Order: sequence, then C-alpha cells, then structure tokens
Amino acid sequence: MYCRSVIARYLCLILFVVAPDIMVAQDNATPNPNCSLIVPANPLSAEGLATPYQLLATDPSAGDCHETNTDQSAFVEAAVLDPATGQISIYSPLVLDQGATPAMPPVVPVLPPNAIVALWFGYNGDTLTLQSGDGVLAGAACVNGLDGENFGQFAYCNAPALFKAAHRAFRRGQLRIPPLGTAIDGRPCPSVRDFFAVDQDQSDNLPTSYLMISSNDGTIQMAQKTQANLGMFPGATTLGNPSDNRLVDVALDGALGCTPWKAPDLADPGQKVPALPLNELQARAWQRSPVALVPTGDPMVLHHGNKNLRKLNAYRRGVDQPQVGYAFQADTARYCRHMLRIAPARMLQDQALLMPDATHPTRGLSPDPGAADSLYTFLAQRFVASYDILSCADLLHIPDPISLTINADGLTTAASIDPAALRRSRQTLSGCERQDQSLDDAAAASAATE
Repeated sequence: MYCRSVIARYLCLILFVVAPDIMVAQDNATPNPNCSLIVPANPLSAEGLATPYQLLATDPSAGDCHETNTDQSAFVEAAVLDPATGQISIYSPLVLDQGATPAMPPVVPVLPPNAIVALWFGYNGDTLTLQSGDGVLAGAACVNGLDGENFGQFAYCNAPALFKAAHRAFRRGQLRIPPLGTAIDGRPCPSVRDFFAVDQDQSDNLPTSYLMISSNDGTIQMAQKTQANLGMFPGATTLGNPSDNRLVDVALDGALGCTPWKAPDLADPGQKVPALPLNELQARAWQRSPVALVPTGDPMVLHHGNKNLRKLNAYRRGVDQPQVGYAFQADTARYCRHMLRIAPARMLQDQALLMPDATHPTRGLSPDPGAADSLYTFLAQRFVASYDILSCADLLHIPDPISLTINADGLTTAASIDPAALRRSRQTLSGCERQDQSLDDAAAASAATE
C-alpha cells in the first residue's frame, strides 16, 4: 500500500486564443517571459477600473513585453458585489503596452454604492509582477506572492473581502449560486475543483478576453471585448488567457452539455460573462467530494523551490479555498491519488464527447491546436504533464496509465489509456481511500466554518 500516513509523518498548455491562426510579428529571439503590470491609482474605483493597465518588461535587458505577443499577454478581471442586493457583476479592465493607446477607450463602469470590488490577474508568460505608485498595491490589498517571490502567472487584489461578502449574501438568500447541473454523460458537470478538470496548478489565470485590432500600417491596438467594439471592428481577433477556468467554462461545458455561471458585464450592457470568482464560488458551494484544492506541491506556491504553508494559504485566500495549518492537509500525494482515480476514467468514458464531431461544430475542439488535435488529446497530454510536474509517479509508485503519440511538431495526435493499468492502480490505492476520505471531510468542514 503506497499511502503512508501523512498525518503520522508530520506529527513524528494552452495557450488559448479563440482565433489561433493569428500571429504577431516577432523576431526569432525567445520572448521575455517575465513582465510587469503598472496598476493604476485607485484600482478598485470606477475610474481605476477604466484606466488601462500598462505592460512592460520587469527586466528591460531581457527584452520588451507586448500585450499582442501571445507569449506575454496579461489579463485583468474584476468582480463587483453590491452589498445592498448581494449581486455580483464582472468587469474586464484593459491591458496595453506601456505608452500605447486603445482602439476605443474602456467603458467607465457604474458601480453601486459602497461596492466591494476585487481584482484577479492572469498571464501567458512565466512571472507577472504588479507595480504601482506608493501605497497603491497595499491600499487595494494586492497579493503577488510571498516575501518578494511571486506566484507566477497569478495575482489578486481584495479577493478575500469579496468572497466573504459573497458568502454572507449566499447565506442570507440574496445571492443565488446555481448548481453545477448534470452532464450528458449522466455525471455532475465539472467545476474548477473537479479532479477531472484540474492540473498541477489549478485556479490560476482567467476566462477574460480582449480584442486585437490590426491597422493597415501593421500596428495592433487593444480594446475591450464588447458588442459595440465587435460591431465597430468586425475583423478583430479575440485574445484569451489560458486557464482551468476557460477550459471548464468553454471547452468542457460545451462538450458535456453544461452551462457556466455567468454574471452581467459592466462594460457590455445586456451581456453576461463567466469569471474566476464565479467559478470558485460555485465550486465551493456545489463540488462533491473529493474536492481539488491547491496542494503544497503546486509550483506556484513553492517558495524558493520548497513547500511553504504561508505562500500556499496566501494563494488559497485569493481563490476562496480553506486555509491549512499543517502540510498533510494539502498533501500532494493525496492530490495525485484523486487525479489518478478520477481523470483517466472519465476521459475514457467521455472519449466520444471529447472528440470533434461534425454534427456539433464546437464539440471536441482542442483548446490549444498547437499542443493537441482534440479536446481528448489535450486533456490527456495535460494529465501526463501534471502527473510528471507533481512527481506523482514517485509519490505513488504507480506509473502514468496514459501514453501519448506526439508528432515531429510536438503535437499530441493520439492518447491511449490502459484500462488494465487503471484497475491495478485503483486496487493499489484502495487501502488509502478511508484516509483520503477522512482528510477530504476535514477540508470540507474547515471550508464550512470560514
């Protein structure tokens, strides 16, 4: 049995661009993977939300940063809660290159009195750093990481306050959080805390999209993705952020006949959009056990390569997950066991739904056509990568049951899941189920009291 008591031990790729054929002119050098965002003054106000964020290189000697370079694109998403009604709205502040001008000025949102506003950040590169004037980041309760070491692609401002207000509104019956629903395979629709949908660094990045507008002179300008701007710029390209959220809200929900929770878009009257805080609130309310929560081995919560509960808890606060006091409560081996029990089996069951289907034009399409040729092969290569990054084979002493076929261009064109290997793995892990269930129940109880 490969599930030594962790309690005893402690006590003794996705680039997802909706139009993936659009390319931005680049030289042959590797793009600078580390960029910064200049956060405007008063970022939680209506004026601050409507002021574009400016992207620039954290270290200029490593090269420039450009929002239109899909290896460097950064994204911002805001949620606005009305304390009088408990209702949530969404707004996507715009990101531009430093000194650039937008194709159209961002819409200035109308906020309710005493609005509670929070921000989340996503990034297509390696490490995103928030910069601003004196006191701005602290005043907006922004968290970029721990002690000068960033999370990586993720940051947030004032998120715990918004989640706390949302929980209060939910308990009072003001805020309705819709159930996940039932997928066409007869199982619950996936959430961002479903082990079928998560990877090694869950709950990072955003479902936010922007418009890229090309001019005759070759320049590209950015704009918010609104119906007005789409009508004004019919040839615009949609730029998206790779994320578990987008995978669930768009690809998996579309394939499995599910509907994401959406809220009004303050930049686009009459329209509703999905959002990271909606995903997290819905998952917290309705995801059945076992619930995927950020583990200690998540690369974004490592501190100088080591496990660090302070950084783990700082990250979890930004995505409405329960805090932990001991490493065994966020054990990576248990996370790996649940991934292995759940993800390959459902992928195998739903394979037909995860493949392209001419009768359903959007079903089964790969979120990243450069990485995999279908949603099924995308999920398979994503699982293989996560199993490796989290060192699951070493932690569980069980090999990955998924094998991939990858062509000379690095594209995953086929995936094989060995049913016999799955059965053997389940038998091997069967002795761990009671312990894992006990820790899952404890995590659920902790979440209920926060």
